[in-house]
Amino acid sequence: GYTVKQRKPVTGSYQGYGVKSMPPPSSGGVLLVQMLGVLEGFDLKGHGYDSAWTVHRMAESMKRAYAMRAKGLGDPDHHTVDNADYMGAKVIKRLKSEVAASKRATPSAKIGQVVVRPEERTDTSHFGVLMANGDAVGCTQTINLLYGSGRMAGKTGVVLNNEMDDFSALPGAPNAFGLVGDVANAVAPGKRPLSSMTPTILLKDGRAVGVFGTPGGSTIITTTLQSILNVVTHGMDVSAAIGAPRVHHQWYPESLLIEEDALSPDTRAILRGLGHTFKPREPYGNAMALWRLEDGTLTGAADPRGEGTAGGVGDVPQDGLTGATP
Repeated sequence: GYTVKQRKPVTGSYQGYGVKSMPPPSSGGVLLVQMLGVLEGFDLKGHGYDSAWTVHRMAESMKRAYAMRAKGLGDPDHHTVDNADYMGAKVIKRLKSEVAASKRATPSAKIGQVVVRPEERTDTSHFGVLMANGDAVGCTQTINLLYGSGRMAGKTGVVLNNEMDDFSALPGAPNAFGLVGDVANAVAPGKRPLSSMTPTILLKDGRAVGVFGTPGGSTIITTTLQSILNVVTHGMDVSAAIGAPRVHHQWYPESLLIEEDALSPDTRAILRGLGHTFKPREPYGNAMALWRLEDGTLTGAADPRGEGTAGGVGDVPQDGLTGATP
């Protein structure tokens, strides 16, 4: 009885760019727009993308976003989801005030109480297309865990997913990615599970200028966030933006997850002094980005951490393909 659902994208803005991203039953779009809205009020560029000042505010924004993710988000066909509760002006204003007032790392237990175990996998894929005429596509697709359900649809070669794990089998209990939810994401017939997929398109004057996305389980949203911040706020080209070391906080576990080469010793020492704890992890995600420069040149980059490539075709008609990343 499965049918494709067409839904209106989540929309927002950041530093003069329009943002379009995936709506519920994905949590990606609402949390991305929320965090961009919160962080827009801080001078991240002036302090640097990898400074303790910037990372502290990013971490405080991330943990609040993921705490909110656990409550009230699910399939809007089965549970009323008001996007304004997650990315409305009043919510962003409150969260911005909380982050600004957080002189030290806010203990996760003060934001919400739950027991979870951290596990993350990256068995999702993403591709994007940016065209000369301003059209764009951002597509994230997943089978969830490795080889999905382990079953194939007939002889098609299409592997069926096992995204039942993305439901909240028991409110407050973690899934395989360490994420928790409530009754809004409980299992029900014909219902679609909550996800973290965050295919995102950025627009300038109504025209697509950027396409972003990544696999990575619960890290998808924060990886996409950092990719956008690196390009728009910190002025990096897409290759540097995608290759830059990443950090991730998902409320629980308490630690800030950091790639091995992320943050200098001095920055780590300052953050520890602010009460942050770290959990090193292997490079994660397999992000991609396409970006239109002011002169119209199309640029693209695929993550050096994983597989995939960026490529394009030049001197083509206005409806021709100009950049893609599998």
